[in-house]
Amino acid sequence: MTNARQLKYSTGAIAILTLAAFGLVELAGSIAQAQNPQLQERVAEIRQASAQNKQLLAQYTWQEQQTISIKGDVKKQAVYQVHLGPDGKPQKTQISPQQQSSNGGRDRGLRGRIQEKKIGDFEQYAKQVAALAQSYAQPEPGRLQQLYQQGNISLGSGGEPGLIRMVIHNYVKQGDTVTLVFNRAQKALQSMNVSSYLDNPQDAVTISGQYARIPGGPNHVDTMTVNGVSKQLTVTMQNSNYQKM
Repeated sequence: MTNARQLKYSTGAIAILTLAAFGLVELAGSIAQAQNPQLQERVAEIRQASAQNKQLLAQYTWQEQQTISIKGDVKKQAVYQVHLGPDGKPQKTQISPQQQSSNGGRDRGLRGRIQEKKIGDFEQYAKQVAALAQSYAQPEPGRLQQLYQQGNISLGSGGEPGLIRMVIHNYVKQGDTVTLVFNRAQKALQSMNVSSYLDNPQDAVTISGQYARIPGGPNHVDTMTVNGVSKQLTVTMQNSNYQKM
């Protein structure tokens, strides 16, 4: 009985110490952020620009050409009409027939069914990594502020004058890393690089994006390349033909 009681107390003490340690780490991060006014200013710049840009982008519709490749071999291409929905997320409607890679006549019977299932699995995986990429495409001002307060944002080294290189951790997934390059003169994102994953860190996904400005309008994702490392699958998204609604 005594040993069981001691074990119970020991377990409780460890839990309390663990929580205290996490609290100290978060407090230390908050203190460090408060002592870095330059970082605070840079985060505020990007937050403000992102909020204004998202409002402007919601007034537009555009086309996205999506290409899925496996080991460099193009398997599917499609074109979508896109606009931002009420929740701020892209809403897509396919406007072109899917173009599959030419395999000649597909085998019928068991081999054909296996081939179709394999293609279906890859297309489902491609949808998942593309959706993950969209969650990084336009920084959420509220999320940036939250991560800043938690000590998950820092300024990267190097870069050209007039550019902010910002490194963000735990943006969408625990352990992910986002590197943004922001042009201060244009008040717009220039590029983005992400190291993330789907269901677990072993299923790694890398994302790179380049931004451009609509003439007389907001900034937007020009091209985005998403690599599902484990399946050697690449999804490339090219946006164009922006029209004000």
